Amino acid sequence: MRQLAAALRELRSATGLSLAGLAAKTPYSKSSWERYLNGKTLPPREAVEELCRLAGEPVGRCVALWELAEAEGSGRATTAEEATPAAASPAVTPPPPPVSPPPEQRGVVTLAVLASVCAVAVTAVVLALLLLPDSRSSEPLSPTAATTATPVGPGCHGTACEGRSPMAMRCAAQPDTVAQHRTATGAWMELRHSRECGTTWARTWGGRIGDRIELSVPGRVGAVHGAEVGNAVDAESYVYTLMAATAPGTVVRACFQPSAGGKRECFEGRVH
Repeated sequence: MRQLAAALRELRSATGLSLAGLAAKTPYSKSSWERYLNGKTLPPREAVEELCRLAGEPVGRCVALWELAEAEGSGRATTAEEATPAAASPAVTPPPPPVSPPPEQRGVVTLAVLASVCAVAVTAVVLALLLLPDSRSSEPLSPTAATTATPVGPGCHGTACEGRSPMAMRCAAQPDTVAQHRTATGAWMELRHSRECGTTWARTWGGRIGDRIELSVPGRVGAVHGAEVGNAVDAESYVYTLMAATAPGTVVRACFQPSAGGKRECFEGRVH
C-alpha cells in the first residue's frame, strides 16, 4: 500500500492539481483522494487509471502496484466511495459472527478457502516477479529499488516539443524557474525551462476565471502560446501554456491579461 500511495502522490504532483481539482476532474471526492494519497484506503482501480491519464503517464506500473496491494489486503472490509465532495464517509458496520457449516459441508468449505488463499498467493508472487528487474542483470538490487518509480524520459526535445504540453510530454519533472512575477491583481506567473526537453513555458496560479497568460519568443514568428483560467478548478491550481523550443541564451516573454480588462503586464527572462 505504501508503494502505491507514493506513486499516486508523484502522479498528483505531476498534474499540478489540488485535492479539490482532482475531485472536480474525477468521480471521486476530495476526502477520498486524501485517503488514497496517504495510503489510508485502497483506491478503486479506475481511480488509479484516471490519475495516470491526468498526469499523462502510462498506467502499467501503478496498476501492477494496485493489484499487489489489493491482493495483500483481500478479505478486509471496504467502504463505499463518496459520490460527491460533500458526502460523508459511511460508518463501517462490524460483520456478523461466522456460522459454522454442517459437518457434511465442512470439507467443501475448507477446500474452497484453501483454493482462495492459494489464488491470492500466486497472484502476489506473479506480480512481485513482474515488478523485479531482469534477473540476468549483474547489478545488485538497491534497497530503494522496490519503492522508487522508474524514471520515464521526456516525450520530445527541441523543435519537436513546439506547441505541445509540458505535462503530457513529461518535460515538467525538474524544470528551472527562469523568471517570476506577481501581477497587480495578486496572481503569480513564472517562466519555466526544461533542460532535458530544451523548452520553455509559462504558468500562472492564484488568478481569477477569465485571466489569460501568453508566452512568446521575441523575434520568432509563430512562437506564441496562450492559456486561460477557464473555471474554478483552474483558479485553484496551475494553468500552463504550451511549450516553445528554446536554447541557452534565448529571451522569452510572458504576458498577463486580467479578466476584468485591466492593464496588460509583461516580463522577460533569459534561458541559462
